Amino acid sequence: MSHLYCFLLLAGLDNFLLALMAYDRYVAICQPLHYTTIMREGLCVLLVAGSWVLSCVIALLHTLLLVRLSFCADNAIIHFFCDLAALLKLSCSDTSLNELVIFTEGTIILFLCFGIILGSYIRIGTTILRAPSTKRLFKAFSTCGSHVSVVSLYYGTSAGIYISSSSWGSKDIIASVMYMVVTPMLNPFIYSLRNRDIKQALDMCVNRVKFFKQQSLDPPVAVRAQ
Repeated sequence: MSHLYCFLLLAGLDNFLLALMAYDRYVAICQPLHYTTIMREGLCVLLVAGSWVLSCVIALLHTLLLVRLSFCADNAIIHFFCDLAALLKLSCSDTSLNELVIFTEGTIILFLCFGIILGSYIRIGTTILRAPSTKRLFKAFSTCGSHVSVVSLYYGTSAGIYISSSSWGSKDIIASVMYMVVTPMLNPFIYSLRNRDIKQALDMCVNRVKFFKQQSLDPPVAVRAQ
C-alpha cells in the first residue's frame, strides 16, 4: 500500500507540474513584460504547494479505497511496481466504487492538466503566427522545446498503456519504464541544459576528458640524461 501511495503521489504531482510549467511558458512568451508580476514568487510557491496537497489527497483516496478490498490467493503482479489497475484485477471484492472514482478523478485531472497544456501552446502558437519571424520561432522553440519533449514522452507512453492495452505485456512494461523512470531522470538534464552555469560545467568536464584522453594516447618521450 505504501508503494502504491508513493506511485500515485508522484504520478499525480508530475501531471500538475507539467501543466504549471506550460502555463509558465505561456506567460513568458505571450506576456513577457508582465512575467515578473504574474509569476511572482508567492504565486509559484502557492501553485507548487497546491500541487503537492492535491496529489497527496488523491493518492490517499485511492489507497484507502483499495485497503477495504479483499484479495485472492494468487497475488502475483507481472510488473516492477504496484499499479492500481493491476491490483484491482486481483481483488475478489466489488471494485465498482474504485473504478467509478478512478474514472471520475482521472477524467477531471486529465482534462484539467492536459487542457492547460494544450490551451497554453495554442495561445503560444497563435501569438507567434500573428507576426512570424525566425527570431521569435527560435526563441519559442528554445523556451518550449524541452517541455514539449517531456510532455510527449510522458503522455504518449502512458496513453499507450492505459488506453490501448487491456492487459500487461512486455511492451507495456517497457513503455511504463519510459514515463515512470526515464522521464523523471531526464527532467533535471533537459531543463538545466539551458542554464549558463550548467553549460560551462559540462564544457569543462568535456575538455578535461579530451585532455586526459589525449595524454593517454600520446607516446612517452625519452629524455637523455646529460
